[in-house]
Amino acid sequence: MKNTYLGVLTVFSGLTFGVSAQNGVTQNDLDGKLGLNTITTALPFMSITPDSRAGGMGEAGTALSGSSTSLYWNTSMLIFAEDKSEISISYTPWLRNLTNDMHLSYASGYYKFGRHAVGGALRFFSLGEITYTDNNAQFIRTDKPSEFELTAGYAFKLSEKLSVGINGKFAYSNLTGGYVVEGVDTKAAIAGAADVSFTYYTQDAKIGSLDGDYTFAATINNIGNKVSYSSTQSRDFIPMNLKLANAYKMRFDKYNSLTLALEFQKLLVPTPAIYGVNSDGDRVMISGHSSDVGVIKGLVQSFYDAPGTPLVDNNGDYIQNADGSYQIKKNSKFVEELSEINIAFGMEYWYNNLLALRAGYFYEAPNKGNRQFFNFGAGLKYNRFGIDISYLAAVGGRRSPLANTLRFTLRFTLGKVGNSKADENKPE
Repeated sequence: MKNTYLGVLTVFSGLTFGVSAQNGVTQNDLDGKLGLNTITTALPFMSITPDSRAGGMGEAGTALSGSSTSLYWNTSMLIFAEDKSEISISYTPWLRNLTNDMHLSYASGYYKFGRHAVGGALRFFSLGEITYTDNNAQFIRTDKPSEFELTAGYAFKLSEKLSVGINGKFAYSNLTGGYVVEGVDTKAAIAGAADVSFTYYTQDAKIGSLDGDYTFAATINNIGNKVSYSSTQSRDFIPMNLKLANAYKMRFDKYNSLTLALEFQKLLVPTPAIYGVNSDGDRVMISGHSSDVGVIKGLVQSFYDAPGTPLVDNNGDYIQNADGSYQIKKNSKFVEELSEINIAFGMEYWYNNLLALRAGYFYEAPNKGNRQFFNFGAGLKYNRFGIDISYLAAVGGRRSPLANTLRFTLRFTLGKVGNSKADENKPE
């Protein structure tokens, strides 16, 4: 990265990408409607899409056909994978509009046997080279902060159309190298987490005379402990999230197929409350719920804790009720809860199981981060080898730090190669 920061504290707090989900928004964040109220977490690298296939389909990867990268999206889909085993390596230069040496690398693989499947993955995120300086811009040292995650997965077929999967994860985030920030010792953040996934899959989903495969999938990812980077810092949530996804693959003939995927995603992390100052000059909660809760309570609370829009008078002061509570715009809490649901849509066309063309769109509400982008991608498969590439075109053009994101994935099939519906129906 080779950027010089004006203070080590800036590096410590800034490179976590706004990790604290504990800090509420204030009056200045409100725009008269739903104010900017993003939900932020620690270890956000755990939720960066690693592969080019889903990366070319609007990041709608949860209900896609099973592959080695299903370890990230939906482990229960491994049991329905076409091939008996596969390994893959993915590489993503990250935030190319800001720097040229941040990147995400991802390696994964799986193996099927009978009604079971096992897999593993390694994710490595490098933040490039950082130059540390003090408050007087005097050089202190350089460092290369990094994070990694290890995943082990298991899937089991409950019936011919149903499967479940579970992942165990270990994540390590070292952003400061143990440096002392304003007299406070820092440390690496360490998390243990789990994913739970469910898939319904059928190859007999006809539309008229058109043959097709239908998939419904549900996952809860990154259920894990809260983390911090020092003994004095409050602990923050990691990016727990819920995904509900559908995919339909239309088989026009033995050479041509088209898959449509639609996915809904929601962070299972508390929404920051809205705070203000009362007549005594004390900071008070205007609306919402405290984020200083445990993991399970925070997961449940995330479904109902949106603060909505407090009403203000002509002087810009919050309007209070007789009981001391504050007036909230009608239905604004419900509307904000809905705005926390991200939508991903993607398409994938295959010709003769050799060439794939992909496109997709991802939408996040403006008040929750405003990530909106189109994706395009292509894939080429020959015998046991495959290569995928994707490109992200952010809405708003080059102003977005995500603009021009490229992803590359190499795949290699091990063991038996199954390329047809007949192969898939053969007993193991």
